[in-house]
Amino acid sequence: MSKRPLILISNDDGVEAQGIQVLTALMQRLGDVIVVAPDGPRSSSSCGITPINTLYVTLLREEEGLKVYHCSGTPTDCVKLALDGLLTRRPDLVVSGINHGDNASCSIHYSGTVGAVLESCMKQIPSIAFSLRTRSQQCDFRPYEEVILSTARFVLEHGLPNDVLLNVNFPEVPVLKGAKICRIGRGMWMKEMMKVGEGAYRLTGYFQNLEPDSADTDYWALDHGFASITPVQLDMTAYSLFDELKSLQNEVLSHSR
Repeated sequence: MSKRPLILISNDDGVEAQGIQVLTALMQRLGDVIVVAPDGPRSSSSCGITPINTLYVTLLREEEGLKVYHCSGTPTDCVKLALDGLLTRRPDLVVSGINHGDNASCSIHYSGTVGAVLESCMKQIPSIAFSLRTRSQQCDFRPYEEVILSTARFVLEHGLPNDVLLNVNFPEVPVLKGAKICRIGRGMWMKEMMKVGEGAYRLTGYFQNLEPDSADTDYWALDHGFASITPVQLDMTAYSLFDELKSLQNEVLSHSR
């Protein structure tokens, strides 16, 4: 008899967050599950790691087909720890979330939710990040369950190219209009620092969509009631500049002689 798929789960909201509880229950329908998540919120930790301090991990729960750990580190630490210290075999899928707050457009670069699966993607393991556009800590995730299950099943069955992950975002709506394959929309956070005292500031601000009418972006999909599914690649090289930068290469070489 073939083994059930092994699915590793992490997040950046902490092991007790509602989103990861829902995601764990959904993934248990598809395979055996190992949860390794931070022991508290680590939002916006991106791909941050803990290179100096000792990491601590605790087994919280174990039952047939499920183990749940919490870790003192970041989401990326959790995935590294799972892959190199806790798992006895390579996972077939790594999923992260369900984050409370979307990780569309430029927010993908700050996201600990995405950071977790960037780590597993670097290890050439099929990986998916799931996020919901809400700051509420008590959400109705039922409208998104079928998209989550369908996406995870698809990746388990078909895999993903090496160095590519899926970033999936949901609008907070009672009924999804559907799902769209999207690119990352162009946008930025504005007026991000609020002074709250002498020499003291707090992160705040608002998001400015720089292409609100572009219907192929993740933000457009969310604004119009669709789930966005964005394939994201690790290679950040700007190949289009290679020819233009040859003159710089030549100039550097001429000065180095």
